[in-house]
Amino acid sequence: MKYREFLKADLWEEWERLETDQRKQVPPPPLQKPYPEDAALIDLVAPADFTVGQMPLIEAIRHRRSLRQFTADPLTLEELSFLLWATQGMSKTGTGPGDVLWKGVATLRTVPSGGARHPFETYLLVNRAEGLERGVYRYLPLLHKLCFWRAYAEIAEMVEETWGSRGSLWESAVVFIWTVIPYRTEWRYSVLSPKIIALDAGHLCQNLYLASEAIGAGTCAIAAYDQKRVDEIVNVDGEEEFVVYLAPVGKRVRLTNTEI
Repeated sequence: MKYREFLKADLWEEWERLETDQRKQVPPPPLQKPYPEDAALIDLVAPADFTVGQMPLIEAIRHRRSLRQFTADPLTLEELSFLLWATQGMSKTGTGPGDVLWKGVATLRTVPSGGARHPFETYLLVNRAEGLERGVYRYLPLLHKLCFWRAYAEIAEMVEETWGSRGSLWESAVVFIWTVIPYRTEWRYSVLSPKIIALDAGHLCQNLYLASEAIGAGTCAIAAYDQKRVDEIVNVDGEEEFVVYLAPVGKRVRLTNTEI
């Protein structure tokens, strides 16, 4: 089937011959999408201060399940900080050769990304998190802060129409909404970008699964959603930036036979 072609490695030889924007010395796109100067920024718990997420990796892997039911418990700010850092946070800082912000081209984070391009932005629909009002927030990985994005009252009707009867989205404490800015990857990889972006999305969501397990929570990745409406909820244009993945997170209830 023609839809399988982008998953194959056939285009690497073509890429070697292409005049990509990087090879043309076009300046790279920003490592982080700009945010309004007057935006309300919220400090998160620093990675060095985490006391959560201490479960051994082997236990997190062993017990990982896709959870679709959650308790009514909120996430703490430290737990949310940990989940954000584990999925898109910075693993190294600096500005010299080989360091995280070297020449403004690449960042080194807690998940791998082809060419260290990291094309995603993380938005949160917060239902229940200690110290945060209900609404939409955006994670700023270079600062390890949250940016208040939209009040819940602005999007309540859209959310109700979009989520419908999907219990996991209503019951979760927080819904992770990942958008992609394709040009971050296209700048370097051109025709190879769809495959690389798809692989990168899997890396970040698996980290969310394991990090959630480590704090007594759970998640379930969702790729079936109303594209136009979810783009509207996080207020992106749907062309240069659009939603690619959802993942509701909440405190876990007992495992059932339906969890896979």
